[in-house]
Amino acid sequence: MKVTVFDREGPAAGASFGNGGVLVPCAVVPVMTPGIMLHEPAMLFDRDGPLFMKWSYLPKLAPFLFQYLKSSRSAKVEHIASHLAPLLAASVEEHQELARGTIAEKWIRPSTYLYIYEDKKAFEKDAYGWGLRARNNIEWTCYQGGEVKELEPDISDAYQYAVELAGHGFIANPGQYVKDLAASFVADGGELIIAEVTGIDNNSEHFSIKTADKQFTADKLVIATGAWSGDLARQNGVGVPLEAERGYHLQLANPSKKPIRPIMNAAKKFVAVPMDDGLRLAGIVEFGGLEAAASKGPVELLMRGARHMLPGLEFSSTTEWLGFRPATTDSLPVLGEAPAMPGLYFNYGHQHVGMTAGPKSGRVLAQLINGDKPNLDLSAYRPDR
Repeated sequence: MKVTVFDREGPAAGASFGNGGVLVPCAVVPVMTPGIMLHEPAMLFDRDGPLFMKWSYLPKLAPFLFQYLKSSRSAKVEHIASHLAPLLAASVEEHQELARGTIAEKWIRPSTYLYIYEDKKAFEKDAYGWGLRARNNIEWTCYQGGEVKELEPDISDAYQYAVELAGHGFIANPGQYVKDLAASFVADGGELIIAEVTGIDNNSEHFSIKTADKQFTADKLVIATGAWSGDLARQNGVGVPLEAERGYHLQLANPSKKPIRPIMNAAKKFVAVPMDDGLRLAGIVEFGGLEAAASKGPVELLMRGARHMLPGLEFSSTTEWLGFRPATTDSLPVLGEAPAMPGLYFNYGHQHVGMTAGPKSGRVLAQLINGDKPNLDLSAYRPDR
């Protein structure tokens, strides 16, 4: 089977470059959880809150936001978590299998994953999320006091409680990892075309893919264009609401302090990852669409969080990045075949877990395309849900 990939800007030009790089099977807890509507307004106006809004975008966002907030009901959250879990499980092994024998495999780093809290009481305030993880067969070990410092010597004494999860990991250079995977794909006979797809038509014989100056044909077609998938999906009969959730990272070059493993700062809601080329701080949620310029607030918040977590931190330079997470109203991806158009498949909408769930989602898609039946209930990801 000949495979051609169309990429708007080239491999790792977007979120594949700038994401936090963590492989986190524990990330089954969606952004919207019970009680979020009581706390969300305060987070928007809190200088140290992890939620930001481009207020001029609110009228356009409102219909999506209404449905998004409805997904915070307890029964819905349980449903979301139970269907995120199988896509995230064994993520490190899935990446190792995907990259085996390629130049990309050197970037995969198995490790534990650490949540840090100021004290046990702060951890207990997150009881709902940890209970949700437990109900999805995720296990952990708790540490407190001096044990936390033994795990991570560089972090502040302000953090006296930690939760460690085994079977996690990270990609030490996400952008180069994806570029290396793309290079291996081409070396194996795949075709990579750098062009924006402007439209898709189909007839009884094949699909027609349009770019600015050319037209291509295909027997089977996959739409997997992240936050830009909405228009192409709607043109082909799929109306799952999609919004661009803006995510930021701040990278510190030559840091004087660096965690041993990826750390999720539970209070500040960001992750610190020991990349090969520096310390990456990532996270933050901002709504503002695909066109607005980057905001200063999220990057400043990441810097304040890093200095609080790693006192005395110094570095030679910083780089800042803004990218777009494809968010659905139910925090679940669109994964599967178009109900009224055989041969057309979708794979987008993974929100915060695209790197973690990518290999498993891709493998499921390949099975569907090859006519095999995946050992997974795909009903929750249906394009016509």
